[in-house]
Amino acid sequence: MQVSTVFPVGEPPRDSTSFTTPTVKLLTRVEQLRLLTKAEKAGLLSAAEKFGLSLSIIEKLGLLSKAEEFGVLSAATDPGTPSALLSLSLGLLVFGPICVYLVPEEYPWEVALQAVVALACVVGGSAALAASNFVSNLQKSN
Repeated sequence: MQVSTVFPVGEPPRDSTSFTTPTVKLLTRVEQLRLLTKAEKAGLLSAAEKFGLSLSIIEKLGLLSKAEEFGVLSAATDPGTPSALLSLSLGLLVFGPICVYLVPEEYPWEVALQAVVALACVVGGSAALAASNFVSNLQKSN
């Protein structure tokens, strides 16, 4: 008995293995990149404890479950996240100068609006670019 596969007209044959992406093992990558060691050496863990944020507080507040509820942890393993963050960063970094160019400067509130929007776009665009790079590095396999 011969098994045949039917493909819709105009679509090339699909290889079932080409659509599967390897799963990202987030904690394994954190360990491989030695992120906790780097955070410790940079003094980030001590600074967090000074501000009252320790692992026991994180556990009591349920911050990890809240992060998962909002999709933050799932986004870190989603292959589309780095490109989405990169697109967001480019959009923000383009929108800031466009806003400064298009908003007139007749009144002081318009100049203040230009400054606030430009600052928000630069900070947000830079943060999104850094997050894109960080998530991309987390998702890379050896």
